[in-house]
Amino acid sequence: MGGSILLGEQHGISVVDFKPFLDGSHSEKRQVADAILDSFKRVGFVYLVNHGIPQEKIKTMFEWSKRFFDQPMEVKQLAPHPPSGTHHRGYSAPDVEKVVQHVYDDKELKNLRTKAPDVKESFECGWEENAGMPNIWLPDDVLPGFKDVCMDFYWTCHETELHILRAITTALGIPAAHLVDYHNGHDNQLRLLHYPSVPAAQLAQERLARIDAHSDFGSITLLLQDGVGGLEVEDPHSPGQFRSAAPIEDALIVNAGDFMMRWSNDVIRSTVHRVRAPPNASPADGMVPDRYSIPYFCAPEFTAVVECLPGTFSDENPPKYEPISAEQYILQRLAATY
Repeated sequence: MGGSILLGEQHGISVVDFKPFLDGSHSEKRQVADAILDSFKRVGFVYLVNHGIPQEKIKTMFEWSKRFFDQPMEVKQLAPHPPSGTHHRGYSAPDVEKVVQHVYDDKELKNLRTKAPDVKESFECGWEENAGMPNIWLPDDVLPGFKDVCMDFYWTCHETELHILRAITTALGIPAAHLVDYHNGHDNQLRLLHYPSVPAAQLAQERLARIDAHSDFGSITLLLQDGVGGLEVEDPHSPGQFRSAAPIEDALIVNAGDFMMRWSNDVIRSTVHRVRAPPNASPADGMVPDRYSIPYFCAPEFTAVVECLPGTFSDENPPKYEPISAEQYILQRLAATY
């Protein structure tokens, strides 16, 4: 593996230079693809530098995100998230959503929310023409420009998503367009997240949570985060043990979701992760600072029915899963978060 492509690791998560995949030789593209797949197989996450999303656009999106969350509550509530988790659009106030791992019983969900609410607020948007899950924006005269910036960033992330999907298929030795053909960006989700400052002691005692342990449920997730930190990834070989996935300057974190794990016949790993207090956080005032992050959740076209990818099964290792539609799988998971 060329030293210029594999730049190091962070608690087992590879740090990969993505630029040679974007404009390098066939050999360099293959090396990048293999490095990404190796990290996905081992831990389900990879850091990408030179990922193709312009840093100026990232900076602008974070500025608009902060501007949105700085609005008074009554203004943010002008774009309210519906009561149902299956219409995942608009603004969610702190303590409303509870991210969980495979819990679908209403009573159990309520108990979890009461025990340690997720102290975060979010805004979600998707494809503007998605009639099944329409966007919910602020009125046009409130925070003008916010919608346009979100939509531009949404499609910018989609371009990088397609490059990463091509890298996965390249490493699997199947046609480059195989995954791309299922992902037209119509069922993706751009999420702006703000974790307010909270008492460090309450986080440490699990009386509050930022985001509890969970896995994502789409194909892949692209994550941009500020410098505060707090993301932790479970050690696949030591369940219950979490390791910091600290921010790396100008890097994009990419993780595989449960649907991709199923699609790849478990070749690719979807790993449980959470957000806690930043490592070594001992603030003088006892408060953990605010944190901002921007995940971009990627999913195949909801109508698509998929079966295990070519090359991920054989006579000795047959497909573990029946064909399933993305809609059937993802909406069930979304419904459990509200």
